[in-house]
Amino acid sequence: MKPATAAKKLGVYLEATPAEFQEGLVSRDELSALQSDPPEWLLELRRNGPHPRPVVAAKLGVSIAGLARGGVTEALTTEQIDALMADRPEWLQQERATQAEVRKETVRIKEKNAARRDQPRRPRS
Repeated sequence: MKPATAAKKLGVYLEATPAEFQEGLVSRDELSALQSDPPEWLLELRRNGPHPRPVVAAKLGVSIAGLARGGVTEALTTEQIDALMADRPEWLQQERATQAEVRKETVRIKEKNAARRDQPRRPRS
């Protein structure tokens, strides 16, 4: 697979990976080996970043679109993410609240659909 796909599956920012990772292809066996026994560079990237936007969004508790609305378009390090969480800028508070509402609505819809599935069906007339 392409290095970009492998980086995405590993949850790391491609541009921060070693050159040999970026330039070569990654087999499924190699990907499995990286996941089961990660080398030091992979552990370091996962620990300190820079992290790709999906990881940044998850760590901040917002959506990727929320990151963009907040002006975050680049990869961030763990230190930068921690600083944002400590400062709690207005956009981050708003996006976290929005994300919480989205989660509540998702749960509500899931419960409504489960209740509907559990009801006996009426025969058609």
